[in-house]
Amino acid sequence: MRVLLDTSTFLFALESPGRLSAAARRVFSKSSFERELSVISFVEIAIKRESGKFTFTRDDVRKGINDLELRVLPISEEHAMRMFELPALHPDPFDRQLIAQALAEDIPIVTCDEAFERYRGLKVIW
Repeated sequence: MRVLLDTSTFLFALESPGRLSAAARRVFSKSSFERELSVISFVEIAIKRESGKFTFTRDDVRKGINDLELRVLPISEEHAMRMFELPALHPDPFDRQLIAQALAEDIPIVTCDEAFERYRGLKVIW
């Protein structure tokens, strides 16, 4: 089963796996899950690194992708167009883009952010 990781879930898995829920830990421990990280998360980490919120470097992200055996999900025209019909129920623009991707791909997203659950049709794992 394909799943999309929220940026926070990716960082938790690398820095403090104890913060992951039991359901999220299963996503990382079972080979039946095809874990994906969006390129949107790369942009979010880079921008938040510049503002001092994150310390992750490009090399840290690459190593994390390899260590966690993730596939990279590029952003497509369909993902971007989905933003036009997405209600503004979440204030974070990066999270809204991840939500649009998960909806367009029809895959669950692994996140601790309760605001994601406001989106009709979005499957959340936590």
